Amino acid sequence: MYKTSLAGFASRLACALLLAGATLAPIGAAQAQIKVGVVNVQKLLQDSPQAKTSMQALQDEFAPRQRDIVQQQTTLKTRQDRLNRDGAVMAEAERRNVEREVRDGERELARKQSEYVEDLNVRRNEELGKLQNSLLQEVQAFAKAQNFDLIVGDGVLYAKDTMDVTSQVLAALNARGPRAAPAAPKPAN
Repeated sequence: MYKTSLAGFASRLACALLLAGATLAPIGAAQAQIKVGVVNVQKLLQDSPQAKTSMQALQDEFAPRQRDIVQQQTTLKTRQDRLNRDGAVMAEAERRNVEREVRDGERELARKQSEYVEDLNVRRNEELGKLQNSLLQEVQAFAKAQNFDLIVGDGVLYAKDTMDVTSQVLAALNARGPRAAPAAPKPAN
C-alpha cells in the first residue's frame, strides 16, 4: 500500500508540475526554469549498495547468535523427544529431572530469542538511521552536481536556498511573538 500511495503521489505531483508549467510557460520566458527531480526513497533504501552492505553486516554480526539459538532448539527438541518416547519407562526421579531440564531449556530459549530480536531491531534501526543520513547526503550532492532546484521524495530532500522560505516564515512567526492558541469555537445550540 505504501509503494502504491508513493507512486500515486509521484504521478499526481508530476501531473501538477506539468499543468503548472504549461499554465505558467506563456507568462514570460524571462523567468528561470525550475529543475525538479523525484526520488523513490524506498527503492534507494532497498537497492543501494550501501543498503546491501549494511544488511550483510547485520547478518554477519548476528549469525553466531542465530546459530546458537538454532543449536539450543535442536538440543531442546532432542530432550523433548526423549521424554515423549521414554517418559513412561523412566524412573520417576529421572522423568522429573528431564521435564525440569525441558522447562528450563524452553525458558532459556525464549529469553535468548527475545533478546536476539530486541538487539537485532535496535541495531537495524541504528543502521537504518545511518543509511538514511548517508543517502540524504548522496541525493543532495547529486542534486547540486546536476543543478537541480528541488528534489522531492517522502518530503523535500534538497532545495536551493532561493526556494527555501523557512527563514521568512520563522521571521514572521517571531514577529508575532508567543501568543496563546485561539479559543475553540463554542458549539452551536
